[in-house]
Parts: sequence; structure tokens; C-alpha cells
Amino acid sequence: MTNGTRFGIDVGGTKIEIIAIDDAGGERLRHRVPTPHNDYKAIIDTIGSLVEDSEHALGLARGSSRVGVGTPGSRSRATGLLRGSNSVCMNGKPIADDLAARLGRQVRVSNDANCF
Repeated sequence: MTNGTRFGIDVGGTKIEIIAIDDAGGERLRHRVPTPHNDYKAIIDTIGSLVEDSEHALGLARGSSRVGVGTPGSRSRATGLLRGSNSVCMNGKPIADDLAARLGRQVRVSNDANCF
């Protein structure tokens, strides 16, 4: 069961930022951390920890919020793998699947320019 909180995550070459938005569109939380350099698994773990820590800080049940991620590059419709990312360690990786497995829920992933 999901609550009304949505997490938006911006993955960049130097930082990963999370924002929590409530049902009315109000900001409930915002936090930024450095992007692990050239380490795909560490990027997945950092995003997972940001979501879990944010749910905890807001008093939400783990896994109860919706998550969307903006990434550099785009997902191939044919393979689901990321391509064209300037964070090259992310290219050729199934980021949506890996985040879903890490967080135990569906994660929507899109190019960061499309999210803007």
C-alpha cells in the first residue's frame, strides 16, 4: 500500500538529490549527497539509502512511497538498459530493475531533461 508521498531523485555526475512531495505538491524533505565516482553499485546503494532514510525521517513505512528517478542518458526501449549517460559506469546497466530490487518496489526512471 502506498501513501501519498512521492520521491523524486536527480542523479547527476557530482550529486544525487532527493525531494519528497506530499499530495498537495508541497515539499516535505530535500537532501543532497555526492555521487559515488565510477561505481554503479555504490550509486544504486546511495539512491536506496536516500529513499529509506527519507522514509524513516518522515515517519513513513518502508516501501510505502512512490519513487521516480531522473538520470543522465536514457533507457533503451528495446533492452531497458541505460545508454548515453555521461556517468559512464551507468551505461549498459538495468538501473530501473536494479533500483526496484534494491527498494522492493517499482521505480520509474527517465532522462533528467524529460523530468525537468
